[in-house]
Amino acid sequence: MTCVFKREEVVITGNLAEELMEELECETVFTIPGLNIPVSESTVVTWIIMAVLVLLCVIFVRNLSVENPSKKQQVLEILVGKLHDFFYGLLGEHGKRYIPYLMTVIIYIGISNLIGYFGFKPPTKDMNVTLGLSIMSIILIEYAGIHRKGAKGWLKSFVQPLPILLPINILELFIKPLSLCMRLFGNVLGAFVIMELIKILIPVVVPIPFSLYFDLFDGLIQAYVFVFLTSLFIKEAIEVEEG
Repeated sequence: MTCVFKREEVVITGNLAEELMEELECETVFTIPGLNIPVSESTVVTWIIMAVLVLLCVIFVRNLSVENPSKKQQVLEILVGKLHDFFYGLLGEHGKRYIPYLMTVIIYIGISNLIGYFGFKPPTKDMNVTLGLSIMSIILIEYAGIHRKGAKGWLKSFVQPLPILLPINILELFIKPLSLCMRLFGNVLGAFVIMELIKILIPVVVPIPFSLYFDLFDGLIQAYVFVFLTSLFIKEAIEVEEG
């Protein structure tokens, strides 16, 4: 009996490992002729997301009016205004120039995490995508610090509050993008592993509410966490000591 359970455990573990490897595999959809540059599935899905967002923007911003706004325009203005006010509350006046980037990222990550409902593989399951987003965010964070404090003030921040912390502050330049990347990638991938285990143990009915949580709610939470942390890092970078 023990041997039977062990065999079943090995089979389940093996199947889960195979499915996990399939999810992690960065499949090449096509290669750009002449340049021999492979284009991955996550890149193609990102293009699809971009195309859909551009199309929706064209549709929703048509026939805008200041005097007689339509209901569609009013709803759109409320949604955009709420999102803008949220980031403005975090960053303040000196950080408002970075709000469009943060709004774009949260929309992209949110849609990327939900696109699995339409039969596409979420780009956020590709570590190259999450790493790219993290590097862009860190570059923006450091730019924000330089823009606010000047190059001299930015360099001076590495020895604050004590010069002995210089190595740690320099190391933070590499830790921040890594933490952003692994947090987003790890949570998305972790949700996949948990769902597969639930499907194996309880294959009927029960996985449905869990799927709604991990694919819908948790996906939106991860988008929020990513931009929230980016906002906090930007706020920290643009803070100037008075006196």
